[in-house]
Amino acid sequence: MIKILFICHGNICRSVSAEYIFKNIIDKEGLADMFYVDSAATSTEEIGNEIYPPMKKALCSHDVPIGSHRARQVKRNEYDEYDLIIGMDEENMYYLERILGNDPENKIHYLMEYTDAPDAEIEDPWYTRNFEKAYQDIYKGCRGLLEHIR
Repeated sequence: MIKILFICHGNICRSVSAEYIFKNIIDKEGLADMFYVDSAATSTEEIGNEIYPPMKKALCSHDVPIGSHRARQVKRNEYDEYDLIIGMDEENMYYLERILGNDPENKIHYLMEYTDAPDAEIEDPWYTRNFEKAYQDIYKGCRGLLEHIR
């Protein structure tokens, strides 16, 4: 089983979207039993909160099933528990290093590394207000990640 943890700042927009988008993709392709997928935040600001309503609306408009998510913060011991830890932007990576320490097993990557724009970051729609663009970028990254794993 491949264990993937998606990370963003608050775990109410990008990382939880990546979790549900990736789960939807692997479910449709009959691969769900091969993966364990979760998401978490680098901050404590949104702990316990649900998906941000405009992000939830974007996911629903693309028929992405949504579970009963509550934001949580990543824990240091999760480095050993996951095969891949996927961040959305440079700030996430900075705080991941502070929380998890070094990455001796090369598990930590940007989601956009798996696309034709590997140096791009997924902008935080909390600030940009462009939830559809966030969805499109995350979907593209999740498709690329799955192809990379295959």
